[in-house]
Amino acid sequence: MTQREAIYEYIKRNGTITPMEALMNFGCFRLSARILELRGQGHDIRTESETDNGKTYARYRYHDRPGQKQFFGA
Repeated sequence: MTQREAIYEYIKRNGTITPMEALMNFGCFRLSARILELRGQGHDIRTESETDNGKTYARYRYHDRPGQKQFFGA
């Protein structure tokens, strides 16, 4: 399973993912790149900004669409 596929399964199962979760769970330093790839495959993943202790970071939220296929391409 590729890093992109693992992140997809995680976000689909948990609903959201943050860069820190991606780093800790998958060793992924470039979550935004993986999210861009998933969006390019047609997955509906939205970005929310969160602030904690003065630091702002992204939280990516998965939105299931009726009939959405689970697919991975090149």
